[in-house]
Amino acid sequence: MKQIYLVLFFLFISFSYGQEAQNPGGEIEGFKLYPNPVSTGKVYIQTASNAPKRILIFDVFGTQRLETTILRKELNVSNLVAGVYVLRVYEKDRVATRKLIIK
Repeated sequence: MKQIYLVLFFLFISFSYGQEAQNPGGEIEGFKLYPNPVSTGKVYIQTASNAPKRILIFDVFGTQRLETTILRKELNVSNLVAGVYVLRVYEKDRVATRKLIIK
């Protein structure tokens, strides 16, 4: 019985380290998302370094609805229907995830 608990413990530890390795750089420094909720069809994403950003938008069911790369701050979301989305932004080796509401 102790062997099963030991195996489960090691599996848990290995999965924990695997989760940390996905985001080695941490949160994007100076990340700002505005306006949220969006009613104009455009959302602005600002960071401290303003480097190119890879954007992924998912609906509440986890289906990817948009993938793009922006070089500046402005992201056009006018082709998305009103609802709640998950916005994931990758910049260099960092990532930020936020809830995005479109009216």
